[in-house]
Amino acid sequence: MSVKSSDSIGWEIVSDAVKTEMKWLISRHDGAENFEMRKFVIKAGGRMPKHIHPDMEHEQYVLKGNYLVGIGDTTYRVKPGDVIFIPPNVPHWYSNPGPEDAEFICVIPKRETIRTIKLE
Repeated sequence: MSVKSSDSIGWEIVSDAVKTEMKWLISRHDGAENFEMRKFVIKAGGRMPKHIHPDMEHEQYVLKGNYLVGIGDTTYRVKPGDVIFIPPNVPHWYSNPGPEDAEFICVIPKRETIRTIKLE
C-alpha cells in the first residue's frame, strides 16, 4: 500500500518528445504488481512523435487542456474528462497546439521494460 502526495514525485523529461514531462505516480517501487500509473504534461507547443508499444495497451484520462491525439489513422481533439484507450501495437502520437498545458493520467500494465518503437 502507498499513499503519498504527487507533489513529492519528481518530473522526468520524455525522450524524443518536445516540451513534455512525466512522473511515475504509482510504480513497482510502491509495490504495484500489475499496473503502473503515470502523469504526463505536454506544455503549450509540445508534442510526442508517432510511436507504438508492441506489447502494451494504454488507458488515459484527460485532466487539463485541449490537445490532439492520433490513434491509428484517426486524429481526435480531446478535453478534460475524456478517456482514451490505445491497444498494443497501434501507432499513436500527441500534439498540444493550444495556449495552455495539457495533462493526462496514463495507466499501463507493469513491464520489466517499456518497448517503444519510434515511427517518425
